[in-house]
Amino acid sequence: MSDQNSRRTPRPGRARKRAIREQAARTGVAYSVAAQQLEAVGLQPGETLSSYGRTIYPIGSDPHRQLLVERRERRSFAERVTDTRRAATLPDGRAQHLVERFPPTRGSKGTGVGPLYHGEGRQDLLAMVYIVVATESPGLLPDVGDLVWVAEMGEDTALDTACAELDHEARRLLDREPVALWSTIEKALAAAERSTDWKIRQEALRHAALLRTMMSPREGYVGELYVEGLPVAGVRQILDALLIVAEDGHAPGTRVRLLDKHHEGRTATIIGAGWGSSGPPVGYLVWLDGAKTPLPARADQLVVLAGQESLPR
Repeated sequence: MSDQNSRRTPRPGRARKRAIREQAARTGVAYSVAAQQLEAVGLQPGETLSSYGRTIYPIGSDPHRQLLVERRERRSFAERVTDTRRAATLPDGRAQHLVERFPPTRGSKGTGVGPLYHGEGRQDLLAMVYIVVATESPGLLPDVGDLVWVAEMGEDTALDTACAELDHEARRLLDREPVALWSTIEKALAAAERSTDWKIRQEALRHAALLRTMMSPREGYVGELYVEGLPVAGVRQILDALLIVAEDGHAPGTRVRLLDKHHEGRTATIIGAGWGSSGPPVGYLVWLDGAKTPLPARADQLVVLAGQESLPR
């Protein structure tokens, strides 16, 4: 009887040792380093410092988005090849591919976070930003032949690798002020309209018309005029999630808690990532639960709450 009781009684420290082993495996650091991390910030089982790990499709309160993501994961090989062939077509094919790959969602109830990956005209804006990159930095465009060949693999990540420099530059452009971005897009489209390639010229004319529509005043419900503007935030979030696939990090929508002394212990939602010249995000834009405005945070100031990734890696 006493032997049975001893087997049933948990040994002191067993849960902590298991948590340390999981942290070491999750972050790729030594056991002793993982133990120090747990001790320093009070990490709970399953939590990680945001400097480590990856969250691409955070678990949220939007079951429709989760259904779309899961359905996409179950595509047949033929369906994947069809999609990557389209994604290899710049600018519109890749823009459409990314908008569908990272569908809209919204923050959890009670957090104060509104729509994410959202905004009318996301595909159009993303295509326009690719045109800007093609005009300002043509050397960043992947070789068309390489894209065609890679597309036959039916692997999103292989195509992401081929388009990595293009996507990074597109994300960098979206950090410009809205007025400056609008002017930059107008100039790039005007230059493309003078191209000797009729396909490029036609695309530029079409997107110029779309841009004018997006920036034209509209009449509100009570007759007031307003400009919808460009869906910059939603497209930024799409590209943040895309770049995190290769670089690691945590996509918009990921739930975290803060470690800095002014907000220690408070929970928040990541709504954007800050990028350096290379590597994973150096910081994040977060929305504290119940707050009115977002605030920036370094990657080492955040703990990612447990169970955030909705799909197996």
